Amino acid sequence: MTSPIRVLLVDDDPLVRAGLTMMLGGAPDMAVVGEAGDGSQVIPLVERHAPDVVLMDIRMPEMDGLAATEALRRRERAPEVVVLTTFGADEYVLRALRAGAAGFVLKDTPPAEIVAAVRRVAAGDPVLSASVTRRLIAHVTEPGPGTRRARALARLGELNEREREVAAAVAQGASNAEIAAELYLSVPTVKTHVSRILTKLDLNNRVQIALLVHDAGLAGDDR
Repeated sequence: MTSPIRVLLVDDDPLVRAGLTMMLGGAPDMAVVGEAGDGSQVIPLVERHAPDVVLMDIRMPEMDGLAATEALRRRERAPEVVVLTTFGADEYVLRALRAGAAGFVLKDTPPAEIVAAVRRVAAGDPVLSASVTRRLIAHVTEPGPGTRRARALARLGELNEREREVAAAVAQGASNAEIAAELYLSVPTVKTHVSRILTKLDLNNRVQIALLVHDAGLAGDDR
């Protein structure tokens, strides 16, 4: 048997934590290894319990989830972070994704979908498609100023032509298999290109690729 996915819950509402504990504890392949009521408690608990995934609330009294995510993702071998949000109410969600969060789940998401999201993130996949990310971007922020667009274009300029094509496809929400079919590549080759993009641009995950393409004004239309 494989080891269970270790989850740390971070939310200042004890009822939310209790509900998540029941929800995730009922999954045979998961274990809630710790709880925190504030972002300031995250790093000590991560050091103590070594979780695979952190479910992180945004709004907390002492240290919010954004600051905690930024601090956590700067560490080596950091666990993946999934932001807990009420969607329209949190203007900081986009900043959390930029800080390296693997995605977000809504607090009223059905339990089975939250469990599936934790499994996906533990496996290295974001919990939202890039097209959903772009809808989030449109909801919480205006288009980036010229300086941010220029910086994004300069960073994408570090990629070769094929890597830019793959980055654009990632920003459209395409899976590796879909990118392979579109660009006449094998799936392992696409995976290699995505890994190289992440390394060259010093990014954490596919969500951040999508955000960078959006900043450059190259996101295109939703699929």
